[in-house]
Amino acid sequence: MNTFEYNVLASRVIFGPGTVKQLPAELKRLNVSSPLLLSTPRGSKQTDELVEILHGDSMQAAGAFNNAVMHTPTHVTENALQVLRSKSADSVVSIGGGSVVGLGKALSIRAGIPHISIATTFSGSEMTPILGETDQGKKTTRSDPKILPATVIYDVDLMMTLPQKTCTVSGINAIAHAVEALYAKNTNPVITLLALEGTKALAEALPQIKADPSLKPARDRALYGAWLCGACLGSSSMALHHKLCHTLGGSIGLPHAETHTIVLPHALSYNAPAIPEQMAKLATALPDSDGDATKGLNLLLDKLEAPRALKDLGMSESDIDKATEIAMGTQYPNPRPLERAAIHELIRRAWAGEPARADL
Repeated sequence: MNTFEYNVLASRVIFGPGTVKQLPAELKRLNVSSPLLLSTPRGSKQTDELVEILHGDSMQAAGAFNNAVMHTPTHVTENALQVLRSKSADSVVSIGGGSVVGLGKALSIRAGIPHISIATTFSGSEMTPILGETDQGKKTTRSDPKILPATVIYDVDLMMTLPQKTCTVSGINAIAHAVEALYAKNTNPVITLLALEGTKALAEALPQIKADPSLKPARDRALYGAWLCGACLGSSSMALHHKLCHTLGGSIGLPHAETHTIVLPHALSYNAPAIPEQMAKLATALPDSDGDATKGLNLLLDKLEAPRALKDLGMSESDIDKATEIAMGTQYPNPRPLERAAIHELIRRAWAGEPARADL
């Protein structure tokens, strides 16, 4: 008999092509009218397009802040907060991936104003009440229902220019959310269904996108999968994989999605002996796995020609010891107890770019 709790997050999702044009209506629904538009430096064209959409509905943005960066550094947030206050913005609209969503969350919770997130990658951050921030080289996370964006818009038309390689690492990052949700301490049958469906959708769509980046139905399917995986992240506690990636990202400065892509199969192989039932279920969502989830994940990454080595991201071999110490410094729920030697070997294999093996 199952015993579980399931808390439904109160988020609103608008999914479909062309839905970005519903932004003015969503602002009105939230009783706000002067948003600060957020993006990365490369996303300034997208905020310009949002300005035009608002103008078309006789609305005006308070301004734009196009300096969002990875890992949500607090000094960038403080700069954006000054801009928000100087422009008297009553809301924030983030357009982009996890970096921009993180900034939107940080501003929203600090200023007590609504946040509308327009997703242009498969990060899943927009579906969570979790905020990860970096201050002086250390990344910390906190969770609060008020951090969750009020509305999330998924418009596949905005995904068509996302480079194929970014689709790959962003999509595997999304799968990581689902994988850890399967064995989270607070998992439940509903989250399991979402996790398997989300993983299956992405595992099928990402190779199609690689074969033909212009294939709109494949990008739509991947976006659907990423949404489900993001919902898993928002409703489940994360374990070893995410803790390691936060360590590597926040303390060593490695790129977020690429790090998740490289670490995932190794973290999964570490936990595999403690989660045979979940591994069997996961295998059903990964093509050509032959009942072996680790094999299925390795095959998927190889098919996608995904990055496999942390050293290729700029991590030095000496950082393996540093990352191991940080990872072991804080104990947290994980299916398998943390063992220093095995964690060190896990990180070494990820650094070297070796295939994942279930012998840790």
